[in-house]
Amino acid sequence: MNESAPQTIDRRPIATRNRRCAQSATTWLASRNVSPNVISIAGMCACIAAGIALSLTSVTYHRVFWLIAALGAQLRLTANMLDGMVALASGRASRTGELYNEIPDRVSDAAVFIGAGYAWGGNVALGYIATILSIFTAYIRAAGKIAGARNEFCGPMAKQHRMLVITFGCLYSALVPRSWQIFHFDNTRLGVMGLALFVITVGCLITVGRRLNRIAYALK
Repeated sequence: MNESAPQTIDRRPIATRNRRCAQSATTWLASRNVSPNVISIAGMCACIAAGIALSLTSVTYHRVFWLIAALGAQLRLTANMLDGMVALASGRASRTGELYNEIPDRVSDAAVFIGAGYAWGGNVALGYIATILSIFTAYIRAAGKIAGARNEFCGPMAKQHRMLVITFGCLYSALVPRSWQIFHFDNTRLGVMGLALFVITVGCLITVGRRLNRIAYALK
C-alpha cells in the first residue's frame, strides 16, 4: 500500500510545472490512473534510446539519430516533471516513489553521457567522467538530505542543465555538416559532443563545490 506524502515536499524547482500544458497532462494522466513510477521508468527508457542513438552517430551518418537523442533528453525531463505532479494529483505519492525518482535518473545520466562519449565527435573518457560527476552531484544532494539539510538542487550543472547542453549539441549536429562539428584548440581537436561533455564535466565540478558549501552552511 502506498504511504501518504509528507506534509512538506522538498522538490526541484521547475517553472514549467505551472504551465497550462503541464497541468493538463497531469490531470489527463492522473484521471487514467497512470502510475508515477511508470512515468519515471518511461523517462529512463527515453534516455537509453537517446544514448543508443548517440552512439550510432559514429557508425552511420543519419541526422535523425541526433534528433532522437535530443528528443530523448527532453522526454526525460518531461517525465521527471510529470511523475511527481501525477503522484500528488492522484494521491499516490509514496516512499518507494523516491526510489523510482532517483535510480532511473542515474541510469539516464549514464546512458546519455556514455552514449555521447561514443558519438561522432565525442570523447569516451569525458563521457565516463561526466557520468561519474553527474552521479556524484546527486549523491551529495542525497547525503545532505540524510544529514538533515534540504535537498540542494543548485547548478550550474543540475540535471536540467546537463540535458540542455546535450540537447543543444544534438540539435546543432543535426543541422550543420560534419565539417562544422569539429573544433580546434591549439593542437587539440574536439567534436561537438566532446565539447558538450567537457562543459558538463566542468559544470559538475562547480556544482559539486557549490552544493557541498551550501549544505555545510545549512548544517551549521
